[in-house]
Formats: sequence, structure tokens, C-alpha cells
Amino acid sequence: MLHYRTFEISSTAPWVTFIHGAGGSSSVWYRQIREFRKKHNVLLLDLRGHGQSDRGKWKKGDTFTDISKEVIDVLDEISVEKTHVVGMSLGTIVAQTLADHYPERVKSLILGGAIIRLDIRTKLLLLIGRTSKRFIPYMMLYRLFAYIIMPLKKHEESRLLFVNEAKKMCQKEFVKWLSLTRLVNPYLSRLQVSTTAIPTLFLMGDEDYLFIPPIEEVVRRNEGFEFIKIKSSGHVCNIDQPEMFNQASIAYISKIEQRKAVIQVG
Repeated sequence: MLHYRTFEISSTAPWVTFIHGAGGSSSVWYRQIREFRKKHNVLLLDLRGHGQSDRGKWKKGDTFTDISKEVIDVLDEISVEKTHVVGMSLGTIVAQTLADHYPERVKSLILGGAIIRLDIRTKLLLLIGRTSKRFIPYMMLYRLFAYIIMPLKKHEESRLLFVNEAKKMCQKEFVKWLSLTRLVNPYLSRLQVSTTAIPTLFLMGDEDYLFIPPIEEVVRRNEGFEFIKIKSSGHVCNIDQPEMFNQASIAYISKIEQRKAVIQVG
């Protein structure tokens, strides 16, 4: 079972589940908890190999599907039937996988710093990581990734937080997560088709230069997807601009809840 924490305000409040990115932990949501707890039940969890969750849970052939099943196990443990899911960075792939395999459990997706396709620069970066992962210390690779994805001085807080959290991992865990990216492009393309029935909001920092273009393209093709670009923010927009991230996320959840209430009354 993954390590998790809950903040429950009432049995009728909607649940919101937060899924961090690779190298992070549930602590990356520290600027969201106070605001979300006012009107929502909150679930924070550490993905396998991260934070306080167990290491060494990998089996040969494990995929994002296996990781998403562990999130479902936590929801079952605390008897949560349906939840809004907020993901960040690589955690957005886990969130989309949940929506793909367990659509009846997901009310909406809020995808921050979303990864839905890898361009040639990102693929090259990951290729370098995979080919050198056995002999280069993982923290050296992780720092390189962090600087490339979050290069500006004003991204320093986000960059340092993720680097410091990644130190809690080990080389073997980093290698396993890095290996998941090998076939990620065709997998993500399928997810964009299979999850169109789930209300989805993309929240991207306007300085997230690696990942914005494919988001803009997929939102143009799908009327049910929404996209908000957060000013003066990089890849980890929930830390760079928490007020705007919280406001947009909570407003979107409220809209989905109101829509559901109207349907039930009708």
C-alpha cells in the first residue's frame, strides 16, 4: 500500500486526489492543501519509490497501469468511490491512466505541467538518461533534467524542491521510473483518445516551453478539454504561481460539481 494522508472535512464534500511527478512526493502540494481543505476532502499520496512509500515494489514488465492500480487500492482502502484527480508533470500520465482504466472513479482531471507528448528535445534527453543510467549517479541526471525543464532563476524554488525530494529515492528506483518513458509517446497518443469523456483542465505555466505546444494542439481537437496558461510560471506551476493554480483548479472542480448536481436534479 502506498503511503498516504487524508484531510476529510465531511462525508458530502467532494474528494480531490493529488498525484505528484517523478522524483517528487506529496510534499510538493504544500501550497494547495490549505485552500483545497476549505471545501474538499483531500487525498495526498506518495507514488511507489517516492516519499514514504515502499521501495523495491517493481516487477518485470510493470507499467503506468500497475502504478495507477496502486492509487485505486488507496481509494478502496479509504472507501472513496469517485474523486477529482490533480496531477503534476509525470504524475499527469498516472492520472490519465486512472481515467483510462477506471473512468467510473474519476470525476475530472486537472493536469498541471502536463506531459501528453515528447518532442525531439525531450526524447533525446530521456535517451541520454536511459543509456547512461547504469553508470552515472542518478542525482546528476536528475539535476540535469531539472535545469533543462526549469531553466530560469524564478523557477529555482520549484527546481530545488524536486531535486531535494529526489534525493530520497535511490538509483534503482530512478532507473525503473526512467525506463517507463521508453514507449510513452504511442501510449500517450492513445490516452488522448480514450479519456475524452472525462472533463479535463490543462494548467500550464507560460514558460513551460517543452510541453505547451502539444497541449495547445490536443485542446483544439477536443471540445471537452480546457486550457489555462498561467503567467510567469514554469513547468511546476502549482509552486511557481500557487494562487492562480488553486483558483483555476477549485473553480473548475466547482463547475463540474454544479454540472453533476444539475444532471441529478434533471
